[in-house]
Amino acid sequence: MRGWLATHELGVRLGSFVAVILLMAGWEILAGRRDLVLPKARRWLANLALVALNTIVLRLLVPGAAVGAAIVAAERGWGVLNRVDVPHVAAVVLSVVVLDLAIYLQHVMFHAVPALWRLHMVHHADLDFDVTTGTRFHPLEILLSMGIKLALVVLVGAPPVAVLLFEILLNATSMFNHGNVRMPVAADRVLRFMVVTPDMHRVHHSVHAAETNSNFGFNLPWWDRLLGTYQDQPSAGHEEMRIGLEHLQETGPQGLGWMLRLPFAGRAGAYPINRRITADTAERPELLDADPRRAPEDAS
Repeated sequence: MRGWLATHELGVRLGSFVAVILLMAGWEILAGRRDLVLPKARRWLANLALVALNTIVLRLLVPGAAVGAAIVAAERGWGVLNRVDVPHVAAVVLSVVVLDLAIYLQHVMFHAVPALWRLHMVHHADLDFDVTTGTRFHPLEILLSMGIKLALVVLVGAPPVAVLLFEILLNATSMFNHGNVRMPVAADRVLRFMVVTPDMHRVHHSVHAAETNSNFGFNLPWWDRLLGTYQDQPSAGHEEMRIGLEHLQETGPQGLGWMLRLPFAGRAGAYPINRRITADTAERPELLDADPRRAPEDAS
């Protein structure tokens, strides 16, 4: 089984990615939730180019990825679950839940630490919210996330099949909950107790910092409710709310080069949770954005 996973992990993940993105793209065409701000073809080209770049970078620098780490840990008896007698099914379920909680906490951390937020704001700078937004992350954020995931997989001793299942679920649910899709309100109300829905996660992409710093979950919706970061709906409503970052609302090009440069050339804005609030900035919130550096103006 481990040999099969090592050989076919990339194919399984790629196949699930293509299937989900095609399904969500079709749903967006048939039942879209919001009108798009930017030309769809241009955004999709840029966002998917970033996905391709991230895949290449990961395969070059971390060829075995998280599944490979799980295989090595299982062979060498590393990690808690490789040291205790736990039924395999229970180990798989427990591993998926623990990994999901870790991704939630990591997401909060990327919003809390200003330096990490600079990387993560590439994801939030998208002026539209659709299936490709769920795949739009800076390569350095992807590498840091993978490093955290590798350490956790080894520490937990997660079974390789659990890691592969989690990777597929995380990727699929991220594209699902970023979908620009409409579903019945009653269905959303029920579904968001089991998985993060598009209406639940869209709140997280509001220009308002209080809403941006809520609803951090990607897959399981429970952590936001349990840890006090849940917000039911955006204050302006889903059709009228503005997506993106307040200080990056220009509708100019957002190409691959622009996204790669943004963490190093753009303003962080008032979004990092841990950004120090002084008496002056409390009375003059615009001072939070008083960074002399400007966001990149051109795209490549």
